[in-house]
Amino acid sequence: MNKVWSELSKTMQEEIKKKDTYEEGINTLFDLRNQIMETLTSFNKELSREDFDAIPFINADGYHNKTIAYSIWHIFRIEDIVAHTLIGENKQVFFEGNYQERINSPIITTGNELVKEQIADFSKRLNLKELYSYIFEVKDSTEKIISSLSYDELKKKISEERKKQLKLLNVVSNDENAIWLIDYWCGKDIRGLIQMPFSRHWIMHVEASLRIKNKIYS
Repeated sequence: MNKVWSELSKTMQEEIKKKDTYEEGINTLFDLRNQIMETLTSFNKELSREDFDAIPFINADGYHNKTIAYSIWHIFRIEDIVAHTLIGENKQVFFEGNYQERINSPIITTGNELVKEQIADFSKRLNLKELYSYIFEVKDSTEKIISSLSYDELKKKISEERKKQLKLLNVVSNDENAIWLIDYWCGKDIRGLIQMPFSRHWIMHVEASLRIKNKIYS
């Protein structure tokens, strides 16, 4: 585990709990996200197309049994859905920017429903240049939403109306590996969403991607 990321995450969680350190906590969150994004950007410079699609741990139990391309898609589809549909209550970057067509994705979901060879086949279809455009746009738009939130708004829960809207969009598969996400997200307050999809979720999947990269080059 990356100790720097882990410590930043813990610090951020403590800081956003208190009103007098809330702004510091948001700054810590953004620092963490910037550091992880540097790693994602380094993948784009250092890895071949085949590396993004490789699935060396296909039968393993854990986040590393994916591909790097899939992991990037998954992190940012979840963030886009949660930030825009559930918190910002506006249109997802994915739809606003016509990214399904641009990325050449066969799905609009988080990808939780895909397993093994499905993940590998999905990855090979993606336009990586457009995928990277998407993730930068999602990151920036999420941080604008977070920056606009007051400390008191962090206690706000997701409304039933928003939950219904989310279901209507069909961006979460009905597959048993995915459908649980709706209740999971909608059971949290905004603070809880900041602590998972916007930070810890990044760490988990990027560390898994680093494990994949290290295996490819070992």
